[in-house]
Amino acid sequence: MEFKVSKEFIHQLEDLINKKNDNELEVLLNDLHHADIAEILDELDFDEATYIFKVLDSDKTAEILLELEEDLRENILSRLSPKEIAEELDELETNDAADIIAELSQEIKAEVISEILDVEHAKDIVDLLRYDENTAGGLMGKELVKVNENWNVLTCVKEMRIQAENVSRVHSIYVVDDENRLKGRLSLKDLLTSSTKTQIGEVYIRKLNFVNVDTEDVEVARIMQKYDLEAIPVVDELGRLVGRITIDDIVDVIKEEADKDYQLAAGITQDVESNDSVYELTKARLPWLLIGMVIEIVASFVLKGNEATFQKYSTLIIFVPLLSATAGNIGVQASAIVVQGLANGTLKEFSRAYFTKEITVSMISGSIISLLLLGYHSIMYQQYLVGFAISISMIVVILFAATLGTLVPLFLNKNKIDPAIATGPFITTTNDVFGIMLYFGVANLILGF
Repeated sequence: MEFKVSKEFIHQLEDLINKKNDNELEVLLNDLHHADIAEILDELDFDEATYIFKVLDSDKTAEILLELEEDLRENILSRLSPKEIAEELDELETNDAADIIAELSQEIKAEVISEILDVEHAKDIVDLLRYDENTAGGLMGKELVKVNENWNVLTCVKEMRIQAENVSRVHSIYVVDDENRLKGRLSLKDLLTSSTKTQIGEVYIRKLNFVNVDTEDVEVARIMQKYDLEAIPVVDELGRLVGRITIDDIVDVIKEEADKDYQLAAGITQDVESNDSVYELTKARLPWLLIGMVIEIVASFVLKGNEATFQKYSTLIIFVPLLSATAGNIGVQASAIVVQGLANGTLKEFSRAYFTKEITVSMISGSIISLLLLGYHSIMYQQYLVGFAISISMIVVILFAATLGTLVPLFLNKNKIDPAIATGPFITTTNDVFGIMLYFGVANLILGF
């Protein structure tokens, strides 16, 4: 059952903190999941959160550190000595420990590493710090179980028992050669059903998915999603096994990418959180608002240039908001489907078949909308030629919006720009200008103005 933080619970904690009743604090919190405790600490002020953090054991607080909001984690770490931070990192897997060390200043970072008691653990953390955080090398952990293809089953089991002591969860058993090059994986079933004298080289599975240390994190996520993997091995440039990435790390990548795309689609130019400062939030939102303002000013000039037309045929101007809204929706729908296809790998580049399908869908949608619009205009205004002009213009604008919404994300993706930009203000504001131009252009042509 999910734990819910209540005001009464927070008041109880604050009372125990004020009374310095450490024993009762431990009893109250020890049975809670580390994610729940992190949520509780986020509700307290920095001093209270730090107090609780120091009361609990390192095996508990190490996991809590990973769940904390970045500001709170930074504040708590600033109140811990390098030795205390090192004690926390000793309890964490190498990739998690490396993530936390990466947030420290260069001076503190060196002191913390020197205080880590497990020398091999420290070496692994330092090794991971070499990689970019947005690559497989930056995501991977060093904890894994591997066996040599030249061992027999009996030796393999003995070595696995030793290695498994340092691994919280064994996802896979990897097989390497004498040079530590990844050769395949070992099935637990094959291991249990084989003779103790059988060579591992005779029973391991040679086909497996793996990634290079330089593979981008989003590509790792795509591969793991596609093949439904709980973990994936990581190799270096020589094909040597250097680590593995587990599904919990990939869930974080997927969430971050989804948050980023959502914000880009909303016209927010950088990653922000609801608790960021007014300055940071304004800086992230303002650029697209200013760009939109400039584009809409251009649209107003287009309207002014057609002033004579809508003075003679006044109903043309009435339907401009409908045109802008419909074209914007069509464009966003088209671009959203393309961006989704690019994200999940079902669409990798321009496809004539897909483009034809999208234009067909838009043509059908546009025709239905235009016929309804023609009927409405004919009933309300009895200006049949004007109604026809508006309806045909609507179809043209919808087809343009669908084309723009389909091609722009593909173009951006080809040029290594996040295509999620094309699902928000870019499409809607661009459609406004060109949509209005097409609208009056087609209407003028039909009306002979």
